[in-house]
Amino acid sequence: MTDMAKASEGTAPAADHPMVRAEGVHKSYGPVEVLKGIDLEVKRGEVFCLIGPSGSGKSTFLRCINHLEKINAGRLWVDGGLVGYQQRGDKLHELKDREVAFQRRDIGMVFQRFNLFPHMTAVENIMEAPVRVKGRSKAEAREQAAQLLERVGLGDKGGNYPSQLSGGQQQRVAIARALAMEPKLMLFDEPTSALDPELVGDVLDVMRQLAEEGMTMVVVTHEMGFAREVGDALVFMDGGVVVESGHPRDVLTNPQHDRTKAFLSKVL
Repeated sequence: MTDMAKASEGTAPAADHPMVRAEGVHKSYGPVEVLKGIDLEVKRGEVFCLIGPSGSGKSTFLRCINHLEKINAGRLWVDGGLVGYQQRGDKLHELKDREVAFQRRDIGMVFQRFNLFPHMTAVENIMEAPVRVKGRSKAEAREQAAQLLERVGLGDKGGNYPSQLSGGQQQRVAIARALAMEPKLMLFDEPTSALDPELVGDVLDVMRQLAEEGMTMVVVTHEMGFAREVGDALVFMDGGVVVESGHPRDVLTNPQHDRTKAFLSKVL
């Protein structure tokens, strides 16, 4: 068995397995326990929204999905493959960096801050990973980048540097950059929180388009309208645990838990 095949060992693959499955996920930073046993599943093609107050563990959990943060206990699977670890018997062994990088190829992530390379144009930012990671020719990558910019409504901005783009435009380039790796899963960490209000709509429109195309998405968001209109499932987190979950419309219009009610009374 190759190293890359081993990277997904430790699962019982099935045709109907969820895109993301978390079982008893814990994460601590020193004495501070940020995640206190997260159990959830994200179905294929689902838009799964995570909401909750700052410090509730939402972004930490999102970063655990692609092993940007290492969990302290529990299990995380993406598309049936154990994330970041290999199971031998009843023990977990952390994968090597290159094996983790191989897993991440299939997971796109869009951050609050756009993290574009300032010395590269929009097209060059999008080309970088397909050329360096997937070994695509520059001509092929450039053609794909141009198509992706059209897809996010920035077909005329390919030659612009990040400093020449608005925050909303930069975030759309960041989405296009993630899509360039043809991921099976997209993670969004409050993608509109750093934007001026009038720029939020364009980014959410791109995300709506991705949802319509069937992209599996896990979205940490404060945009309750987006969660209600586009989301298929919603989890409210607080204090490192899942407090309440269900269909977004049900949770947002008729929350069952007092903590959920208190939070939504302040944000809706």
